[in-house]
Amino acid sequence: MPTLQQLRYLVAVAETLHFRRAAELTHVTQPTLSGQLRELEEKLGVQLVERSRARVILTPIGTEIAGRAKGVLRDVQEIVEVAKHEQNLMGGTIRLGVLPSLGPYLLPHILPELHRRFPDLKFYVREGLPQALLGGLDDGSYDLLLFPLPVTGSDIAHTRLFRESLLVVAPTDHRLAKKQQVEQTDLKDETVLTLERGHRLHDQVHELCAQYGAKLALDYEGTSLDTLRQMVGMGMGLSLLPALYVRSEVSNDDQVVARHLRTRRPFRMIGMVWRRHSARQDEFQALAELIREIISEGVPEVTVLR
Repeated sequence: MPTLQQLRYLVAVAETLHFRRAAELTHVTQPTLSGQLRELEEKLGVQLVERSRARVILTPIGTEIAGRAKGVLRDVQEIVEVAKHEQNLMGGTIRLGVLPSLGPYLLPHILPELHRRFPDLKFYVREGLPQALLGGLDDGSYDLLLFPLPVTGSDIAHTRLFRESLLVVAPTDHRLAKKQQVEQTDLKDETVLTLERGHRLHDQVHELCAQYGAKLALDYEGTSLDTLRQMVGMGMGLSLLPALYVRSEVSNDDQVVARHLRTRRPFRMIGMVWRRHSARQDEFQALAELIREIISEGVPEVTVLR
C-alpha cells in the first residue's frame, strides 16, 4: 500500500512539476523523493511521472491519482484537527486565505486583539485571488477564508461578517471632489478604473458601471488598490474603492478624495468560508462572533452583520 509520505511527494510533484522544488517543498533530498516516487509506481504498477531533462509531466493516471491523493491528505489533516480541537479550543494554527484587496486593511484591526485574547491561537496568512483561494480551501491548503459573499459549493459553509461600502475616489481637482456626496447620474460617461480580471471587485465594478452609464477602463486595469489610487491621482479616471482601504490609504493622500454615493450605496459583503465538514466549524463560528465584536467596537466604516 502507498504511504502517506509517498502521496505527499506525488502531490508536491503535481503542484510544482519540478523534482528539486518538490523536494524542497517536502523537506527531503531530490534523490529521496525520486526514489520514493519510483517505489510508489512499483507498488501501484503504473507510471505516474514522465521524466526527462527538460521537464516533468504527470501521466494521465498520475494526474488522477495525484488529485485523489490531495483528498486523502486533506482527510488525514482533518483527523489531526479533530484531535487538536478536542484538546484546545481557540488554539493551534489556522491557515487563513484572504484577498489582497481585503487582508492588509482588515487584519490589522482584528489579529492583534485576537492574539491578546487567545495567545495560543496562531494564523498562517496567505493572500490570493478568488479562484486560487477556493481551490486551496477545497484541497486543504487553507482552513478558513475571509472572502466576499455570496459563494457557492456543496462542500462550503459560510457566515456573514460585515458589509463594506464602495466609495467613489476622484482626483482632488475633479468636479466631483467639490461635492460632499455623489449622485449616480454624476458618474454617467465618466471613466472608471478597477482591478484586473480575476478579482471579485473587477466583476462588481463592471456591473456598477453598466448601471451608472460609466465607462470601464479595460486598457488600464490595476494590479492592486494602491495602483488604482495612484492612477486616479494622475487624472486617468475615477475608481470605486472599499471603505477599509479608503480609511487606510486614501484619507492620507492629498491627490485624491473619497465620496459616498448619496443613494443606494454600493457595497461588498465579507464573510468567513470553510469546508462544511471541517472539525473546527464550531470554533470558526465562535471566531466569527469575536471578529464581529472587534469590528463593531473599532471599525465604524463597515456594518456588522449577524
